[in-house]
Amino acid sequence: MPEPASLDASLIVPFADAAPTERRTAAEERRRAALDDRKRSFLRMVSHELRTPLNAVIGFSEILSHELYGPLGAPQYREYAQIVHESGVKLLKLVNQIVEIARLEGHVTDIKMTPESLDEALEDVIEGLRPEIARREVIIHIIGQGALPLVIADSRGLRTMLSNLLQNAVTHSPAGGVVHVAAGRIGAEVEVTIRDQGPGVDSAELPRLLQPFEQGGSPLTRANEGVGLGLPIVDLLSRAMGGRLKLSSSLGAGFLARLILQAG
Repeated sequence: MPEPASLDASLIVPFADAAPTERRTAAEERRRAALDDRKRSFLRMVSHELRTPLNAVIGFSEILSHELYGPLGAPQYREYAQIVHESGVKLLKLVNQIVEIARLEGHVTDIKMTPESLDEALEDVIEGLRPEIARREVIIHIIGQGALPLVIADSRGLRTMLSNLLQNAVTHSPAGGVVHVAAGRIGAEVEVTIRDQGPGVDSAELPRLLQPFEQGGSPLTRANEGVGLGLPIVDLLSRAMGGRLKLSSSLGAGFLARLILQAG
């Protein structure tokens, strides 16, 4: 009697493994979805529990520093209230940056891509930075203002990126320095350039500036306040919008940031 033909094991392995592989994939997707939900819950909690009392501190200290309901008495009280207000504003900015970094690194974003006017976005950003620009006596020169190209971007995200880049340029500019802003279309993209006249950094330091909380040892990160979140936020936001950030600098030659986004 002839022996029955043996089955080739390679023919049955894929069928045996298919169900476990699908189950593992489904389990991984559920685990990732649950983790994303926990991240969202954590960010909502942090955003509310920290921002709400900070906004109260900022608001009431501003009322006290301006003595809206009558004199405080000793002049030191007014000075102290102003210090509390300024400290609250700085802390709120830090909280906002940390929450933004956590959102972007955890891919928990609410990005809505629409055609956006660079002229309008820059106008909004410069208005918000006006006190700091005046305090540092820096001039913002926008080349081609009023006729800048449209970009496809998230409205809030675009203003966040431009604000961080402009504030970085203003912060490191000398008194009386000029920050040059320009934008031009290159094929299907728009390149926004922001150049300052600051001390610049060694080109070897540039990759470190895109790492959160990375201070480095350069004049750009050491001589001024800040925890090193502005540029990383711009980098992460630009990539989330299908764009990118490129940095160029050398010691004594200023700093150039190139933000590349989809053309509108």
